[in-house]
Amino acid sequence: MFDLAGKVALVTGANSGLGFAFARGLAKAGADIVIWGRRADKNEEAAEKLRALGVRVLTESVDVRDDAAIVAGVERAVAHFGRIDIAVANAGIATQVPFVDMDRKAYRELIDVNLDGAVFTLRAVAKHMVDRALAGDPGGSLIICGSGSIAQGVPTLAHYGIAKGGLNSLARALAAELGPHGIRCNVIAPGFIETEMTFADPEVGEMMAKRVSERVPLGRIGQPDDLEGATVYLASDASRYHTGDTLVIDGGKLYAN
Repeated sequence: MFDLAGKVALVTGANSGLGFAFARGLAKAGADIVIWGRRADKNEEAAEKLRALGVRVLTESVDVRDDAAIVAGVERAVAHFGRIDIAVANAGIATQVPFVDMDRKAYRELIDVNLDGAVFTLRAVAKHMVDRALAGDPGGSLIICGSGSIAQGVPTLAHYGIAKGGLNSLARALAAELGPHGIRCNVIAPGFIETEMTFADPEVGEMMAKRVSERVPLGRIGQPDDLEGATVYLASDASRYHTGDTLVIDGGKLYAN
């Protein structure tokens, strides 16, 4: 049920961090991978690691703030592999700004990537999946990288929470609208995961890791590979009747407070 051989997965922001974990999990299950990221060198480094798992990998330097680049990137991926069966909308940034100091520039910079970039990536992939369904080949899995901020307020990250909350609602809308074509849409909401982004400032990262670990029932922060199983499940036929849902992967922290 969890075999993804013969399927093609597009993962945005896939050259590091959570995005690479999503891609690696899918590749381990046999899916061919399309990596999107803005840095070509980082894309290729990630691609070599995935190719070592025995799958085919296409890399694209796509900026998800650019609608035309998204459409062209999806078209190239379909031309290269013939189809896209799975899309993981993961590309994102995190900037901390007190709400009372948040200007339009800081707000828009994050929303353009985290919310709009995901919306228009999913729109382009969904169009391909719907066209394929109308031609007699239904099915597909859209996966959104959410966040614990969907359910909990995080000071200085109001704009981040707005983006992730909007995407959580989008998943339900897409589940309802695209379900007749066999297309499912779900959210994976990670807790605090050790990545390049969360440990960009090592001192702050260590402080946050200690604080979070003390509140997590499983007693530790998350690692990127903790997300692989949920990703493969939502991408595979094992979840063929599972749509419009949010899977919280946070070691139990959300439900322990």
